Amino acid sequence: MKWQQGLKDYQNYLRLERGLSENSIINYSLDIKKLMRWLETNEINTSPVSISEEILQDFIYDIAKRINPRSQSRLISGLKGFFNYLIFEDYRKTNPLELIEAPKLGRKLPDTLAIEEIDTLIKTIDLSSKQGERNRAIIETLYGCGLRVSELTNLKISDLYFEEGFIKVTGKGDKQRLVPIGATTQKYIEIYRKEVRVHQKIQSLAKDTLFLNQHGKPLTRAMIFTIVKRLAEKSGIRKTISPHTFRHSFATHLLENGADLRAIQQMLGHESITTTEIYTHIDRKHLTEVINRFHPRR
Repeated sequence: MKWQQGLKDYQNYLRLERGLSENSIINYSLDIKKLMRWLETNEINTSPVSISEEILQDFIYDIAKRINPRSQSRLISGLKGFFNYLIFEDYRKTNPLELIEAPKLGRKLPDTLAIEEIDTLIKTIDLSSKQGERNRAIIETLYGCGLRVSELTNLKISDLYFEEGFIKVTGKGDKQRLVPIGATTQKYIEIYRKEVRVHQKIQSLAKDTLFLNQHGKPLTRAMIFTIVKRLAEKSGIRKTISPHTFRHSFATHLLENGADLRAIQQMLGHESITTTEIYTHIDRKHLTEVINRFHPRR
Protein backbone atom coordinates (compact mmCIF):
# COMPACT_ATOMS: atom_id res chain seq x y z
CA MET A 1 0.00 0.00 0.00
CA LYS A 2 1.26 3.45 -0.95
CA TRP A 3 0.63 6.59 1.10
CA GLN A 4 -1.74 8.25 -1.39
CA GLN A 5 -3.89 5.11 -1.60
CA GLY A 6 -3.87 4.68 2.18
CA LEU A 7 -4.93 8.29 2.65
CA LYS A 8 -7.73 7.99 0.09
CA ASP A 9 -9.04 4.78 1.69
CA TYR A 10 -8.91 6.39 5.14
CA GLN A 11 -10.83 9.44 3.92
CA ASN A 12 -13.56 7.17 2.52
CA TYR A 13 -13.68 5.30 5.83
CA LEU A 14 -14.08 8.55 7.80
CA ARG A 15 -16.76 9.75 5.41
CA LEU A 16 -18.81 6.56 4.98
CA GLU A 17 -18.20 4.50 8.11
CA ARG A 18 -17.79 7.21 10.72
CA GLY A 19 -19.96 9.87 9.07
CA LEU A 20 -17.52 12.72 9.76
CA SER A 21 -17.94 16.14 8.21
CA GLU A 22 -15.70 17.27 5.35
CA ASN A 23 -13.97 19.74 7.71
CA SER A 24 -13.03 16.91 10.10
CA ILE A 25 -11.82 14.73 7.21
CA ILE A 26 -9.62 17.59 5.94
CA ASN A 27 -8.08 18.03 9.40
CA TYR A 28 -7.33 14.31 9.77
CA SER A 29 -5.84 14.26 6.28
CA LEU A 30 -3.50 17.15 7.08
CA ASP A 31 -1.86 15.09 9.83
CA ILE A 32 -1.05 12.30 7.41
CA LYS A 33 0.12 14.71 4.70
CA LYS A 34 2.58 16.29 7.14
CA LEU A 35 4.11 12.86 7.73
CA MET A 36 4.19 12.15 3.99
CA ARG A 37 6.01 15.43 3.25
CA TRP A 38 8.53 14.77 6.04
CA LEU A 39 9.29 11.29 4.69
CA GLU A 40 9.77 12.71 1.20
CA THR A 41 11.99 15.56 2.41
CA ASN A 42 14.18 13.17 4.37
CA GLU A 43 14.22 10.62 1.51
CA ILE A 44 12.82 7.86 3.69
CA ASN A 45 11.28 5.11 1.58
CA THR A 46 8.67 3.34 3.67
CA SER A 47 4.95 2.57 3.41
CA PRO A 48 2.03 2.96 5.84
CA VAL A 49 2.20 -0.79 6.40
CA SER A 50 5.94 -1.01 7.07
CA ILE A 51 6.76 2.32 8.77
CA SER A 52 8.43 1.70 12.13
CA GLU A 53 8.03 3.19 15.57
CA GLU A 54 11.58 4.60 15.36
CA ILE A 55 10.85 6.56 12.17
CA LEU A 56 7.68 8.00 13.67
CA GLN A 57 9.55 8.96 16.84
CA ASP A 58 12.07 10.87 14.71
CA PHE A 59 9.21 12.60 12.86
CA ILE A 60 7.45 13.64 16.10
CA TYR A 61 10.74 14.85 17.63
CA ASP A 62 11.56 16.89 14.53
CA ILE A 63 8.15 18.49 14.05
CA ALA A 64 7.86 19.25 17.80
CA LYS A 65 10.53 21.92 17.26
CA ARG A 66 8.14 23.88 15.03
CA ILE A 67 4.67 23.40 16.53
CA ASN A 68 3.24 24.04 19.99
CA PRO A 69 2.35 21.20 22.42
CA ARG A 70 -1.36 21.41 21.65
CA SER A 71 -0.77 21.03 17.90
CA GLN A 72 1.69 18.23 18.61
CA SER A 73 -0.88 16.40 20.72
CA ARG A 74 -3.49 16.76 17.98
CA LEU A 75 -1.04 15.46 15.36
CA ILE A 76 -0.19 12.36 17.39
CA SER A 77 -3.88 11.68 18.01
CA GLY A 78 -4.67 12.04 14.30
CA LEU A 79 -1.90 9.68 13.24
CA LYS A 80 -2.89 7.12 15.87
CA GLY A 81 -6.37 7.12 14.34
CA PHE A 82 -4.92 6.42 10.88
CA PHE A 83 -2.84 3.47 12.06
CA ASN A 84 -5.76 2.10 14.09
CA TYR A 85 -7.72 2.13 10.84
CA LEU A 86 -4.94 0.11 9.15
CA ILE A 87 -5.15 -2.42 11.99
CA PHE A 88 -8.93 -2.53 11.62
CA GLU A 89 -8.52 -3.33 7.91
CA ASP A 90 -5.85 -5.99 8.67
CA TYR A 91 -3.03 -4.08 6.95
CA ARG A 92 -1.03 -3.93 10.19
CA LYS A 93 -0.88 -5.92 13.40
CA THR A 94 0.27 -3.09 15.70
CA ASN A 95 0.07 0.69 15.99
CA PRO A 96 3.60 2.16 15.76
CA LEU A 97 2.44 5.18 17.77
CA GLU A 98 1.04 3.12 20.64
CA LEU A 99 3.94 3.91 22.99
CA ILE A 100 4.42 7.52 21.89
CA GLU A 101 2.76 9.82 24.42
CA ALA A 102 1.33 13.20 23.59
CA PRO A 103 2.61 16.16 25.65
CA LYS A 104 0.67 16.91 28.81
CA LEU A 105 -1.67 19.85 28.30
CA GLY A 106 -3.41 22.02 30.81
CA ARG A 107 -7.13 22.34 30.20
CA LYS A 108 -7.72 25.50 28.17
CA LEU A 109 -10.83 27.26 29.38
CA PRO A 110 -12.99 28.88 26.69
CA ASP A 111 -13.23 32.66 26.44
CA THR A 112 -16.65 34.02 27.31
CA LEU A 113 -18.46 37.33 27.15
CA ALA A 114 -20.49 38.90 29.91
CA ILE A 115 -24.14 39.58 29.13
CA GLU A 116 -23.37 43.32 29.11
CA GLU A 117 -20.57 42.78 26.58
CA ILE A 118 -22.88 40.85 24.27
CA ASP A 119 -25.48 43.63 24.52
CA THR A 120 -22.78 46.23 23.76
CA LEU A 121 -21.58 44.29 20.74
CA ILE A 122 -25.11 43.93 19.34
CA LYS A 123 -25.77 47.66 19.84
CA THR A 124 -22.81 48.49 17.59
CA ILE A 125 -24.46 46.79 14.60
CA ASP A 126 -25.46 49.36 11.98
CA LEU A 127 -29.10 48.48 11.35
CA SER A 128 -29.31 51.08 8.59
CA SER A 129 -26.96 49.02 6.40
CA LYS A 130 -28.22 46.28 4.10
CA GLN A 131 -26.68 43.54 6.20
CA GLY A 132 -27.41 45.02 9.65
CA GLU A 133 -30.56 43.05 10.38
CA ARG A 134 -28.92 39.86 9.12
CA ASN A 135 -25.86 40.36 11.32
CA ARG A 136 -28.01 41.01 14.39
CA ALA A 137 -29.98 37.83 13.70
CA ILE A 138 -26.70 35.91 13.28
CA ILE A 139 -25.28 37.05 16.63
CA GLU A 140 -28.60 36.45 18.41
CA THR A 141 -28.76 32.93 16.96
CA LEU A 142 -25.15 32.07 17.85
CA TYR A 143 -25.69 33.23 21.43
CA GLY A 144 -29.37 32.30 21.82
CA CYS A 145 -28.96 28.71 20.58
CA GLY A 146 -25.28 27.95 21.24
CA LEU A 147 -24.54 26.91 17.65
CA ARG A 148 -21.21 26.04 16.08
CA VAL A 149 -20.37 28.29 13.12
CA SER A 150 -20.88 25.43 10.62
CA GLU A 151 -24.28 24.71 12.18
CA LEU A 152 -25.26 28.34 11.67
CA THR A 153 -24.17 28.49 8.01
CA ASN A 154 -26.05 25.24 7.28
CA LEU A 155 -29.26 26.30 9.05
CA LYS A 156 -32.30 25.99 6.78
CA ILE A 157 -35.64 27.79 6.83
CA SER A 158 -37.21 24.33 6.90
CA ASP A 159 -35.28 23.69 10.14
CA LEU A 160 -37.20 26.43 11.96
CA TYR A 161 -40.08 25.18 14.11
CA PHE A 162 -41.01 28.43 15.79
CA GLU A 163 -44.51 27.39 16.82
CA GLU A 164 -43.00 24.50 18.77
CA GLY A 165 -40.13 26.69 20.04
CA PHE A 166 -37.31 24.63 18.47
CA ILE A 167 -34.85 24.62 15.59
CA LYS A 168 -33.38 21.48 14.02
CA VAL A 169 -29.59 21.63 13.99
CA THR A 170 -27.27 19.42 11.94
CA GLY A 171 -24.04 19.01 13.90
CA LYS A 172 -20.81 17.04 13.65
CA GLY A 173 -21.09 13.81 11.67
CA ASP A 174 -24.45 15.02 10.27
CA LYS A 175 -26.08 14.22 13.62
CA GLN A 176 -29.28 16.17 14.16
CA ARG A 177 -30.67 17.57 17.38
CA LEU A 178 -33.50 19.87 18.43
CA VAL A 179 -32.45 23.08 20.19
CA PRO A 180 -34.90 25.39 21.98
CA ILE A 181 -35.09 28.91 20.55
CA GLY A 182 -36.26 31.87 22.60
CA ALA A 183 -38.75 34.54 21.59
CA THR A 184 -36.07 37.23 21.23
CA THR A 185 -34.00 35.18 18.77
CA GLN A 186 -37.14 34.23 16.84
CA LYS A 187 -38.10 37.90 16.58
CA TYR A 188 -34.80 38.99 15.02
CA ILE A 189 -34.73 36.05 12.61
CA GLU A 190 -38.24 36.93 11.45
CA ILE A 191 -37.30 40.60 10.98
CA TYR A 192 -34.37 39.54 8.80
CA ARG A 193 -36.49 37.08 6.81
CA LYS A 194 -39.44 39.39 6.20
CA GLU A 195 -37.69 42.73 5.78
CA VAL A 196 -34.35 41.86 4.17
CA ARG A 197 -34.08 38.32 2.85
CA VAL A 198 -37.44 38.44 1.06
CA HIS A 199 -36.15 41.25 -1.19
CA GLN A 200 -32.98 39.42 -2.26
CA LYS A 201 -32.40 37.64 -5.53
CA ILE A 202 -31.57 34.18 -4.20
CA GLN A 203 -29.51 31.51 -6.00
CA SER A 204 -31.52 28.36 -6.70
CA LEU A 205 -29.36 26.12 -4.46
CA ALA A 206 -29.76 28.54 -1.54
CA LYS A 207 -33.56 28.88 -1.55
CA ASP A 208 -33.84 27.07 1.81
CA THR A 209 -30.65 28.45 3.40
CA LEU A 210 -31.48 30.96 6.14
CA PHE A 211 -28.50 33.31 6.22
CA LEU A 212 -27.29 34.61 2.84
CA ASN A 213 -24.63 36.97 1.56
CA GLN A 214 -25.43 39.99 -0.63
CA HIS A 215 -25.30 37.78 -3.74
CA GLY A 216 -28.01 35.44 -2.48
CA LYS A 217 -25.58 32.62 -1.68
CA PRO A 218 -24.95 30.82 1.66
CA LEU A 219 -22.53 32.57 3.98
CA THR A 220 -19.13 30.93 4.47
CA ARG A 221 -17.51 30.16 7.81
CA ALA A 222 -14.85 32.76 7.03
CA MET A 223 -17.49 35.46 6.52
CA ILE A 224 -19.05 34.75 9.93
CA PHE A 225 -15.60 35.08 11.53
CA THR A 226 -15.11 38.40 9.71
CA ILE A 227 -18.50 39.74 10.86
CA VAL A 228 -17.74 38.87 14.49
CA LYS A 229 -14.20 40.27 14.36
CA ARG A 230 -15.35 43.61 12.92
CA LEU A 231 -18.13 43.95 15.50
CA ALA A 232 -15.69 43.20 18.32
CA GLU A 233 -13.28 45.88 17.07
CA LYS A 234 -16.08 48.40 16.63
CA SER A 235 -17.52 47.76 20.09
CA GLY A 236 -14.12 48.21 21.79
CA ILE A 237 -14.17 44.79 23.46
CA ARG A 238 -10.53 43.75 23.84
CA LYS A 239 -11.07 40.04 24.33
CA THR A 240 -10.21 37.61 21.55
CA ILE A 241 -13.64 36.88 20.10
CA SER A 242 -14.76 34.33 17.51
CA PRO A 243 -18.17 32.85 16.62
CA HIS A 244 -17.39 30.06 19.10
CA THR A 245 -17.21 32.65 21.90
CA PHE A 246 -21.00 33.00 21.76
CA ARG A 247 -21.42 29.22 22.07
CA HIS A 248 -19.20 29.23 25.17
CA SER A 249 -21.09 32.19 26.59
CA PHE A 250 -24.42 30.43 25.94
CA ALA A 251 -23.32 27.39 27.97
CA THR A 252 -21.66 29.40 30.73
CA HIS A 253 -24.62 31.68 31.32
CA LEU A 254 -27.03 28.74 31.39
CA LEU A 255 -24.88 26.96 33.96
CA GLU A 256 -24.47 30.07 36.10
CA ASN A 257 -28.23 30.49 36.19
CA GLY A 258 -28.84 26.94 37.38
CA ALA A 259 -29.34 24.91 34.19
CA ASP A 260 -28.76 21.16 34.37
CA LEU A 261 -25.46 20.02 32.87
CA ARG A 262 -27.14 17.16 30.99
CA ALA A 263 -29.58 19.60 29.38
CA ILE A 264 -26.68 21.83 28.30
CA GLN A 265 -24.92 18.76 26.87
CA GLN A 266 -27.96 17.95 24.72
CA MET A 267 -28.36 21.51 23.49
CA LEU A 268 -24.65 21.79 22.56
CA GLY A 269 -24.66 18.40 20.85
CA HIS A 270 -21.73 17.01 22.88
CA GLU A 271 -21.41 13.24 22.66
CA SER A 272 -19.74 13.05 26.07
CA ILE A 273 -20.71 14.84 29.27
CA THR A 274 -16.96 15.22 29.89
CA THR A 275 -16.78 17.81 27.10
CA THR A 276 -19.59 19.81 28.67
CA GLU A 277 -18.03 19.63 32.13
CA ILE A 278 -15.35 22.12 31.09
CA TYR A 279 -17.93 24.83 31.74
CA THR A 280 -18.03 23.93 35.43
CA HIS A 281 -14.43 25.20 35.67
CA ILE A 282 -14.95 28.58 34.04
CA ASP A 283 -16.29 30.86 36.75
CA ARG A 284 -14.89 29.82 40.12
CA LYS A 285 -16.05 33.08 41.65
CA HIS A 286 -19.63 32.22 40.72
CA LEU A 287 -19.29 28.73 42.21
CA THR A 288 -17.88 30.18 45.42
CA GLU A 289 -20.90 32.47 45.65
CA VAL A 290 -23.18 29.46 45.20
CA ILE A 291 -21.48 27.63 48.09
CA ASN A 292 -21.62 30.69 50.33
CA ARG A 293 -25.27 31.20 49.58
CA PHE A 294 -26.70 27.70 49.63
CA HIS A 295 -24.44 25.30 51.58
CA PRO A 296 -25.58 24.61 55.17
CA ARG A 297 -21.97 24.92 56.44
CA ARG A 298 -21.36 28.28 54.73
